[in-house]
Amino acid sequence: MDYLPIFTDLKKRPCLVVGGGDIALRKARMLIKAGADVSLITDNANSEFSQLIEQGVVKHIADQFEPEHLNPVFLAIAATENREIDGRVYQAANQRQVLVNVVDDPKRCSFIIPSIVDRSPIMIAISSSGKAPVLARLLREKLEAILPQHLGQMANIAGGFRQTLKKRIHSFSERRHFWEKAFNGRFADLVAVGKERRAEQELHHLMTQQSAQQSQTRGDVALIGAGPGDPGLLTLRALQLMQQADVVLYDYLVSDEIMELARRDAQLVCVGKKAGFHSVPQETTNQLLVKYAQQGKKVVRMKGGDPFMFGRGGEELEVLFEANIPFQVVPGITAAAGATAYAGIPLTHRDHAQSAIFITGHEKKERNTVNWKAAAVGNQTLVIYMGLMKSSHIQQQLIKHGRSANTPIAIIERGTQATQKVFKGQLHQLAQLAENAASPSLIVIGEVVTLSDKLHWFGEHDAQLQRMDAVANLV
Repeated sequence: MDYLPIFTDLKKRPCLVVGGGDIALRKARMLIKAGADVSLITDNANSEFSQLIEQGVVKHIADQFEPEHLNPVFLAIAATENREIDGRVYQAANQRQVLVNVVDDPKRCSFIIPSIVDRSPIMIAISSSGKAPVLARLLREKLEAILPQHLGQMANIAGGFRQTLKKRIHSFSERRHFWEKAFNGRFADLVAVGKERRAEQELHHLMTQQSAQQSQTRGDVALIGAGPGDPGLLTLRALQLMQQADVVLYDYLVSDEIMELARRDAQLVCVGKKAGFHSVPQETTNQLLVKYAQQGKKVVRMKGGDPFMFGRGGEELEVLFEANIPFQVVPGITAAAGATAYAGIPLTHRDHAQSAIFITGHEKKERNTVNWKAAAVGNQTLVIYMGLMKSSHIQQQLIKHGRSANTPIAIIERGTQATQKVFKGQLHQLAQLAENAASPSLIVIGEVVTLSDKLHWFGEHDAQLQRMDAVANLV
């Protein structure tokens, strides 16, 4: 994050604009709209600036900038389009710990002014950190087109009702659920058509209704597949539920980028299992799901990939069913589909594989559950989850049961993520390749692997070089 986005109260605060042209005027008007006391330094004010000075809206304090002009200032904007003068403003402001923005010069900015969507008191600021201001403007235009004008009025009515609601409904979580229902229901519809009085009555009706139901409130659980790692593969339903959750229980396989999408005030609980790391027993995870739901909270259980593909999601839902806790399932893109697609490996192909088999290399200790004879059949794709630690055993069993030692293989590390790596070779090299890979990784065995050089797209040039290096290590 290059800049911390904050909203600053400038009412009655002294702000300085250096420059008298059109760009400086736009910045000054923005400061004026925010209620700042604006002073101007220029020897060549344009006609609109001159009018503002005559009207007393802006104070002209000097023709030439001197560092002393910054002494009483909260923030300054340099917009002279003269690099020498703008540089002097920047240097003097930095020495005095005054916030400063040099227009079109990001390296000389301690703050930047974003593109703004104004639905006061709702404000949306969009910034590219000074790298692509036109892109930020285009995004603002898109938001302007889709965000209704009545948002500000809806926020004003809600703001006036907050204290009344606090006196009636004491739980923060319950108040949040109240507002989610209001903003997505009849209250919002009434404000949209200009019926503010009836909208306020609707809030009172909702409050009475929810207050009567508070003693009966119970939570629920959403079991969500987070996909293999790329946040762009998260479903819209999953994102909506993450934004509503009071508690999020997540595995190590859920990427940091996806967890960033959870509500900022949600309680995040790691219940992952990973070799060499602290692991939470499945029984403890089950107990936590029940406990949080019985407290009346909205619980999200995040699992990497799809929760029903080697994710023990079914076991957790059985526990919730026995505890009479409502639940829902949001499927995710499993690693086998996502990682192979990003690596350019189709799971099936008319010329190479008429079927695909998915197994886990992490078997229960008390028995061997893999049918190696079926797994070793040719003209099919074999995908192995969690197989790195047993790669030598997998290699031996497949060759023993008839799969050619020269069968193409790939190990996809951190599939779909920016750090994805693909190690390719042949079946007799599986154990050797696995030594170079790190978890989480997916093993793919079959002739379809040979198509990856044609069909891959993820990571472009850098990822391609990584793949070439991985293969070269075995030559």
